[in-house]
Amino acid sequence: MLSRLKGRKGFTLIELMIVVAIIGILAAIAIPNFLKFQAKAKQSEAKNNLSAIFTSETSYFGEKNTYGTTFSDISWASEGTTMYEYFLASDQTTGSITGETMPTGVGASATGFTAGASGNIDADTTKDVWTINTNKILLNATNDVNQ
Repeated sequence: MLSRLKGRKGFTLIELMIVVAIIGILAAIAIPNFLKFQAKAKQSEAKNNLSAIFTSETSYFGEKNTYGTTFSDISWASEGTTMYEYFLASDQTTGSITGETMPTGVGASATGFTAGASGNIDADTTKDVWTINTNKILLNATNDVNQ
């Protein structure tokens, strides 16, 4: 009997099952972390676009001595497909998605502005909400990644 088994090479079923179980455990640990990092990467869109809105508003103020109240005033528009809807006032929105709730405090006047972004970046019920104001304070009012 031993002479028949000596020439055979390969893995037993138990060894293969152990390897599959280990891979399953590693995947169960890695996938949630990957999804969290992916959502954080999507948040960079809101941060970059709100910083661009701030820069546009600051430039407009430098030229006109007043802040713009519309996206066309400040010559800003989102590019490509966005994960967020951007707000400058209740009637001033832009972005690839629509129907998001305007963040609290968003508005623009001759003396200041608060721009906002709202979007659902990980397909749950929580919205990711960002604002930036005249003082360049970037605030993540509702963080969808940590929910």
